[in-house]
Amino acid sequence: MRLLTSCFFSRCGIVRMASILFLVTTALLSCNDGETYAEQKEKERKAINSFLSRDVAIVNRDGDTLVNVGRINVISEEQFLSQDSVTDLSRNEYVLFGGTGVYMQIVRRGVGPKLESGQNKRIIARYLEFNILTDSVLTSNDVLYYSTTPDIMDVTNSYGTFTASFNTENGGGAMYRTYGSTEVPSGWLVPFTYIHIGRQTSAEGIAKVRLIVPHSQGQSTARSSVYPCFYEITYQETR
Repeated sequence: MRLLTSCFFSRCGIVRMASILFLVTTALLSCNDGETYAEQKEKERKAINSFLSRDVAIVNRDGDTLVNVGRINVISEEQFLSQDSVTDLSRNEYVLFGGTGVYMQIVRRGVGPKLESGQNKRIIARYLEFNILTDSVLTSNDVLYYSTTPDIMDVTNSYGTFTASFNTENGGGAMYRTYGSTEVPSGWLVPFTYIHIGRQTSAEGIAKVRLIVPHSQGQSTARSSVYPCFYEITYQETR
């Protein structure tokens, strides 16, 4: 198993998240000098394919495991739908959505209703963001620093098309503060067709997914620098 360590989770490193991200982005842009967009996309494709089979465990600086990704078994959308739109965790299944290139594993579908057409909901998202190309954790709001300002999304379902923006009433969460945009990555909206969003008091009832998001479905820096990200996200309706 390959262990991937990040300095973001040192006890004193969180407050320097934005500056470290800037350095990572600068390095990526430097590495991309002279590469065509087609070459960058090919590098991304190879990085994703490698990630699927590497038996990855993402750990913090103290050696504690944040996410045990493992070797991934990719299934088609047809198989996913035939098995009641769930992924078999015992086989570490991820469904590949061919139209977007997003891979998704549903860890928990959640309780309560789905977000139906015409509905709007304010949803708390707690997440870990990992850069697959550089093997590094970029951001997370599941830490003490962001305990009072989680990422909150205002999500709308319009006839099966989901749109969302980050709410900034309380200053915004890690995604807004890091990337300076209220735009929710398109890849984050893929699960809403399949998960249930309710007001849970137990963590076991909260919808939880893992995503591999190519740059085209990611946040602004990923799109401009052409890198894919792995996310572990929980979704919960605000009280």
